[in-house]
Amino acid sequence: MPADGIARIRREKAGRGGKTVTTIAGLPLDEAALAALARRLKTACGTGGTVRDGTIELQGDHRDAVLAFLAKEGFRGKLAGG
Repeated sequence: MPADGIARIRREKAGRGGKTVTTIAGLPLDEAALAALARRLKTACGTGGTVRDGTIELQGDHRDAVLAFLAKEGFRGKLAGG
């Protein structure tokens, strides 16, 4: 992941038993701040999720909601992948 401060928001299904997951990577935050942001994102999207290896994972496809939320929080983000 490039360290340019832009959050990459992707939808993934591969290797997850057919379940859709939204991942947010590339945020310039430490683990505690990442966990706090993940908590707020999970509440805003009404879904479960976790922080794994510096990447926030949310259950389901929430790309547009995450992009809007991050913009409101002052982060730059973009949709990545197909």
